[in-house]
Amino acid sequence: MTDLAVLVQPSANRVYAQSGPALLAAELAALDHLALGDRLRDIAVTELGGVPYVTCSGELDDEVRAVVSNLSATYAMFERDGDRLLPLTPVRLDRWDDDLVSIQRYPGRTNEQLTRLVLNLTLAAAGGARPFTGARLRVLDPLCGRGTTLNVAVQLGLDAAGIDVDRKDVDAYLHFFTSWLKDKRAKHASSRHGGRTTITFAADKEAQKAGQGQEVVVVSADTTTAVEHLGKSSVDVVVTDLPYGVQHGSSSGDALRRSPADLLTAALPVWRSVLRPDGAVGLAWNAKVLPRADVLTALDAAGFHPLTGEAFEGFGHRVDQAIDRDVVVARRR
Repeated sequence: MTDLAVLVQPSANRVYAQSGPALLAAELAALDHLALGDRLRDIAVTELGGVPYVTCSGELDDEVRAVVSNLSATYAMFERDGDRLLPLTPVRLDRWDDDLVSIQRYPGRTNEQLTRLVLNLTLAAAGGARPFTGARLRVLDPLCGRGTTLNVAVQLGLDAAGIDVDRKDVDAYLHFFTSWLKDKRAKHASSRHGGRTTITFAADKEAQKAGQGQEVVVVSADTTTAVEHLGKSSVDVVVTDLPYGVQHGSSSGDALRRSPADLLTAALPVWRSVLRPDGAVGLAWNAKVLPRADVLTALDAAGFHPLTGEAFEGFGHRVDQAIDRDVVVARRR
């Protein structure tokens, strides 16, 4: 058995930073269950030298090292030997510089660590340990806004697709991403057909020849038309941060849906159709607007199996006076 300690990456978001260690411990507990078959023991937040770490014990094989290395907020990892911390080299999936996910700043932007947490959980629900050891899955954010989820997926070497009803947000994301690719001197090409834009890219010609090319598809449309634009059974995971009751990526006639419950009722069956049979959906939302029990009921009614139990109940956290965010993951039935 090896005792491990994970130093939590600082967050630029002060409120999220306060919840960071507990959320990282909850993430590791859930990933242990989903990807590692409950092989870790004594997962906890432990203060060492006045600094919070996430600690655990278990056999440090390749899968355990891969999962711990790629937690949403792993800053550094160590083997504990009594009072000593021995540095371990993480085996990270990151293919691109982290400025892809950190450089954009705008009102309402989802914290990239929270996005990575939800993505990690959903990837594990769909693929176990495989996504952490190099399996290439396709991610859909059906309410993508300006693309935080897409950028996190791209950084990990995954393919991504996004849909949003707000054309201005879609155009802002496409401008940012293509400019970023140019700045990185990445080999890329873009094609546009109506409201759908497809960008193919790789770090260079050698990466492209080695099969490391990636694709991002972004569509300006109502999320309930996802099947029309992407096709049935075309993505492995759906990951999104539900809007907080102000404006949603689904519309009825000319009126934007303003109720998260209405949005889920209309959109979940469509998202299920876009998922492959072994796919999973991961949602973050404001629990002050929509109770967790109602989200679980909506998922079940739409043909999903929500993952519940102690390993999946530690993700609620305060954002501000009006927002208590929670996370749920469900597999397609």
